Amino acid sequence: MTEHRTRKRFGQHFLHDRNLIDRMIRTVGLQEGDTLVEIGPGRGALTYPLLEVLPHLHVVELDRDLIALLRQENTPERLTIHESDALKFDFRTLKPADKPLRVIGNLPYNISTPLIFHLLSQSEAISDMTFMLQKEVVDRLTASPGTRDWGRLSIMVQYHCQADYLFFVPPGAFSPPPKVDSAVVRLIPHDTLPHPAEDEDHLRRLVAQAFTQRRKAIRNSLKSMVELSQFEVAGIDAGLRPDQLSVADYVALANLTRPQNDQ
Repeated sequence: MTEHRTRKRFGQHFLHDRNLIDRMIRTVGLQEGDTLVEIGPGRGALTYPLLEVLPHLHVVELDRDLIALLRQENTPERLTIHESDALKFDFRTLKPADKPLRVIGNLPYNISTPLIFHLLSQSEAISDMTFMLQKEVVDRLTASPGTRDWGRLSIMVQYHCQADYLFFVPPGAFSPPPKVDSAVVRLIPHDTLPHPAEDEDHLRRLVAQAFTQRRKAIRNSLKSMVELSQFEVAGIDAGLRPDQLSVADYVALANLTRPQNDQ
């Protein structure tokens, strides 16, 4: 195989620990007939083991050198390569008529958060996503109210999906080893939102405003958006800190305070 140099601008750290790769694939629990999309196949560390258990795989890759390597070693019948930026790719175009897509990837640290939100915006086409990410990000994705890691990312991701921490991945599993720990997370979009917001953009703004003063009472950080009487209506103690409110609490406040269209 031609040698490929890692590119810093793509945030490339290539996975090489086969035991961890096999464990990640096992946790996905692939079924016959699944349509799987791998984001950022890199040198194929996940791709080739996946092709041992799947007849066909879609991959989304931006690095032309890596695409050339993958094309050299695979037939289009087995591996469909989408030469694209995953942040702009329409994953809905790959969904078969009968069942939703499944998504997997060892995501570059520099795009992991915007990419997750890009995928969640297309969640009607996706049944689940299994990602290897920076552990710090996984801790925030899977956090609970009242913990140090609970914040904007936790709330907005858990508004859309169930987030489960699966297992830890040490830096030595990659080449070159990153300076951070990693972990594997599974995200399962809700079929029906448990706490639907009437205006999701307003919910996003309200949550962002709440965490501008993380250590102060919620009545202070949200004083420009929520009246004290509205906390009472929502049954929320206005003396709590922003990290003590649940997704349901934030949705209740957002629905009470959303801008009304005068028509």
